[in-house]
Amino acid sequence: MTTVSADARTLIAGLIQRALEQLVPAGTTARIQLDRPKQAQHGDFACNIAMLLAKELRSNPRAIAQKILDALPASPDLEKAEIAGAGFINLFLTERYKQQVVGRVIAAGSRYGSNNTGQGRKTQVEFVSANPTGPLHVGHGRGAAYGASVASILSTAGFAVSREYYVNDAGRQMDILALSTWLRYLELGGEAVGFPPNAYQGDYVRDMAAELRKADGTRYHRTWTQASACAADVGAEPERHLDDLIANAKQLLDADFDRVHRHALDTQLNDCREDLAEFGVSFDRWFSERSLFTSGQVDRAVEQLEQRGHIYVQDGAKWFRSSDFGDEKDRVVQRENGLYTYFASDIAYHLDKFERGFDRVIDVWGADHHGYVPRVKGALSALGQEPARLDVALVQFAVLYRNGEKVSMSTRSGEFVTLRELRREVGNDAARFFYVMRKSDQHLDFDLDLAKSQSNENPVYYIQYAHARVCSVLAQWGGDESVLQSADPAPLVSPHEAAVLKLLMEYPEVIENAARDLAPHSVAFFLKELAGEFHSYYNAERFLVEDAALTRARLALALAVRQILRNGLALLGVTAPEKM
Repeated sequence: MTTVSADARTLIAGLIQRALEQLVPAGTTARIQLDRPKQAQHGDFACNIAMLLAKELRSNPRAIAQKILDALPASPDLEKAEIAGAGFINLFLTERYKQQVVGRVIAAGSRYGSNNTGQGRKTQVEFVSANPTGPLHVGHGRGAAYGASVASILSTAGFAVSREYYVNDAGRQMDILALSTWLRYLELGGEAVGFPPNAYQGDYVRDMAAELRKADGTRYHRTWTQASACAADVGAEPERHLDDLIANAKQLLDADFDRVHRHALDTQLNDCREDLAEFGVSFDRWFSERSLFTSGQVDRAVEQLEQRGHIYVQDGAKWFRSSDFGDEKDRVVQRENGLYTYFASDIAYHLDKFERGFDRVIDVWGADHHGYVPRVKGALSALGQEPARLDVALVQFAVLYRNGEKVSMSTRSGEFVTLRELRREVGNDAARFFYVMRKSDQHLDFDLDLAKSQSNENPVYYIQYAHARVCSVLAQWGGDESVLQSADPAPLVSPHEAAVLKLLMEYPEVIENAARDLAPHSVAFFLKELAGEFHSYYNAERFLVEDAALTRARLALALAVRQILRNGLALLGVTAPEKM
């Protein structure tokens, strides 16, 4: 069963509530639940309130259901109500009521499906937040599409949404990128560099090095002998070797290392901004991790934990008592050398989010970060915040298949398919839709061949084609679409029309549920179902017939379908073409 549409639910729940007031004068804590039966013969809605009241009223559920029916107020919109099974109440709306949804959709236009569930609650959605160490790849694309769609759905549901990207511009990975750029810069100057296999290998690093040499000439040139002096053996200790090279680069270049670092960061961050903007993904704020250190927020967050008794010192390092808050073990926040860990900056960042006044914070993380959830929530609790206000949506990695073969993706090795390459190959629409077709915590195999195909098997093509078909029908008619809002829907009585009307009524609830569950895939499923019902309707019936009233009614229904397809696709960042 799926939940019914909001308008109809309010109507039926109100009727049942009035009946209960007669049956249980003192009131009851039992909640009226309405569901839509899978089979049409069981009514438009089903209610289990009689079974919920059985213990309280010490009576048989079917007997209670009968008393509810006897007390049910008459309504011109309710055709009948009957008892089924152990005590379910099946309720049937009148055809007239269901037909009137056409006018409501047309009148509401782009607002149809909107609700005020969020009541203006300030909500932050932080997503993508990929390290700016290289171009975005297809794995990042899924988080981008999911986060953007969640933010749009929440906005439609009445939340005041702020979209944020957390820029990891501090720490070792950025140092490795700066080092990689500098070593390629030395190569361009004629140095025979022993480039580390665990540094960043992509061509984009060479491009950044070339830009650096073009802008500043030989300013950063040093010999490879100087750069590699006292570095650990690359074969025996590859990561230690990398850290030694970074330390040498910082000593040799002094303040100029920051210039190289900034060049690499700005280049990759600008590329990321441009890529996401072309993908239809925008942010209200790009938050710098480095700013947490320069502003003293990391210091302050750790000090607050210390003052509250949640920090202890062991082997010279400071540990957060994370295990006291459900984590599997305690976590280091400051190493014995005085440097803070990534976890320390994450604590400061989340504290900052709540101090900015957000009622709700939603983080979109890769599924490999699932173990990170309890420690972040634990830190918030330790700081006196409400961890329940933080929701973490986990997104599984997207695996790309080309010609049936899995494509390897590794940022440091440079062997990866970028999001930009994917978009150019399959288009923005297919990429955005395919990324949200599955629940975010399910693995996604991205089939390039399917995404590019113009067939009914390609769901985004199938949905867009339904929208284009409506446009074609209306163009053939050639009339003023505004008159269709007042068209009498009474002629809409065929089984195909009933199926379409049912889905039009359900759309507002689909949006409400998608907002509640952070589930854009449910919108994608709905749009595919609506497109399927419309295609069946289109193939079975003619729209432009001799009966003028029937023509107007069918055109109005088609117009309502087009509106909902547009609304739903817009939430997913997909266009609604008028011709295909």
